[in-house]
Amino acid sequence: MSEELQELGALIELKRPDCVLGWSVAFDELTVEVAPANIVGLIEFLKADSACKFSTLVDLTAVDYPERHKRFEMVYHFLSMYQNHRIRLKMAVREDEIVQSITSVHKAANWFEREVFDMFGILFSGHPDLRRLLTDYGFRGHPLRKDFPTTGYVELRYDEAQKRVVYEPVKLVQEYRQFDFMSPWEGAQYILPGDEKSEGAK
Repeated sequence: MSEELQELGALIELKRPDCVLGWSVAFDELTVEVAPANIVGLIEFLKADSACKFSTLVDLTAVDYPERHKRFEMVYHFLSMYQNHRIRLKMAVREDEIVQSITSVHKAANWFEREVFDMFGILFSGHPDLRRLLTDYGFRGHPLRKDFPTTGYVELRYDEAQKRVVYEPVKLVQEYRQFDFMSPWEGAQYILPGDEKSEGAK
């Protein structure tokens, strides 16, 4: 299997040098690093080429690396049921960069891209209906970014007087991020059964 994937990686790099920046095979999986300039053309090639036939989009997501110049990494997973192969595409994207939608090639990308937009704030050009999918329309921020606070910015509750859902700033009843990592047994004023034996041994 690994030898076949090596051949496939070399073939893709040979046929699409405009898109492929590098590739590797690890744990019997082919990973190809690609440039965002013509991602749609590359995915069309992977779907149509007789040696590839990656006809099934399995997953599409992103990863946040705030310390990098190109903050986000788009990750695409495809399956070829004809060749019994899987491929992973990785594409580095700047925070202000707009990514081409692949919905014209794989309709299944519709909700995947909406989820990435909702959770990470990455915009997709050519998407037929790019709006939030998992959060409310009035939601502020993108929850899977590393700089998004674990408490969020607002909380919502049902107001009996107004007979509707209202948004309010988050109010914490305690210092949420205060961790002293002290063991619950430290500072205990009593002796546990058996402790007297260790004292006698000293």
